[in-house]
Amino acid sequence: MASHPATAPMLSWRTGLAYGGLAAPLAFVSLPLYVNLPYHYASVAGAPLAGLGAVLLATRAFDALVDPAIGRQADRLLRQGTRPAWCAAALGSLLMALGFWALWHPPRETQAAMLAWLACSLLVCTLAYSFVTILHQAWGTRWGGQPAWRARVTAWREGATLAGVLLASALPAWMGFDATSGVLALGLVLGLTGLYRLKAPVALPEQATAASATAVAHQASPWADAGFRRLLAIFMLNGVAAAIPATLLPFFVADRLQAPALQPLLLLCFFGAAALGLPLWVKAVSRWGLAPSWRAGMLASVLAFGFTPWLGAGDSLAFAMICLASGLALGADLALPGALLTGVIHESGQGGQGEGRYLGWWTCATKLNLALAAGLALPLLSAAGYRSGGTDPAGLQALAWAYGGLPCLLKLAAALLLWRAERLHSSWRHI
Repeated sequence: MASHPATAPMLSWRTGLAYGGLAAPLAFVSLPLYVNLPYHYASVAGAPLAGLGAVLLATRAFDALVDPAIGRQADRLLRQGTRPAWCAAALGSLLMALGFWALWHPPRETQAAMLAWLACSLLVCTLAYSFVTILHQAWGTRWGGQPAWRARVTAWREGATLAGVLLASALPAWMGFDATSGVLALGLVLGLTGLYRLKAPVALPEQATAASATAVAHQASPWADAGFRRLLAIFMLNGVAAAIPATLLPFFVADRLQAPALQPLLLLCFFGAAALGLPLWVKAVSRWGLAPSWRAGMLASVLAFGFTPWLGAGDSLAFAMICLASGLALGADLALPGALLTGVIHESGQGGQGEGRYLGWWTCATKLNLALAAGLALPLLSAAGYRSGGTDPAGLQALAWAYGGLPCLLKLAAALLLWRAERLHSSWRHI
């Protein structure tokens, strides 16, 4: 029998920082590319909206579809040792930094040349980002360990990601994209230095399972693992519930609350609270276990966010309080699913050899969540009569329910699926 999670060794802050530090500059690529890039090309560079949308859709779809192949390559590198994997991460980081810088310096002779530059530089940047991200996640996932240990590893990585998100949200407006590119390059150097000097910590072993690391397990597809299929379904349902508010936030703040200038402050409240909440959810794992703690986080998010459909113009302070409360609940979504995935991988006998293949599909699902959120929420809003910048009361009420009501329903459904999965996989309370 496995020992109680509370007996797991502590993860020192030096080890956590050395491993998680690389996640901070990686967040620079994700946020500006989704938030700033379309506006920069449309408003500053003068790219046509139709062509811009087509390029962004095609490159992002291709980026998501190659993630499983990237995961298999990450496994091959890590089986060769940490040094070959580190060298590959360094090369990927160099390509990512160059691609990121190139994105903000397109040629403007013709629109065709501009869009071709965008497509090429975006592919270089995003593919390199995906490769380094999956390799980095697989690096920590291979450590295994008890639930509390894995939650700490994931929390260090996600905490660094939140720090990167907060910094990347301010730097472009404060210092411009050239300076942001320079800070990204410096952050990658520091993160890679920490990873290079990192010695793999010793974690307590997992509960012994019948699934051992055999040649058959080595070749098995993640889709053959029923636990992974169920966990991925829960992760995607919960992820769409989180991605819908992210997609609709600018519309809700501008049209429903009529306070567009407050959006940066509201984002700071949300992500800052998430960073503060991470240690609380790690402690909850020691008391309740991973799956119950994640389910509690889902329900806490519903309780915090369920009031938003009734907010209107002038309710910015109340919405800020909701951002703080839902941000605290977000810490569970950040730290616990990845730690639970690590347990599923090691329980299946794939630990130390198949993490990349699992994480390739996991990362692909993360990207598809954003696409599904936009594809679900925006057409529903259009059918309900909402128009951006409009003042029609029915349309604004539809926006409020899409922003606050639909995510709560999806969260409740995800919590129910997680509860049912626990009954089928009793080890989820402990792994």
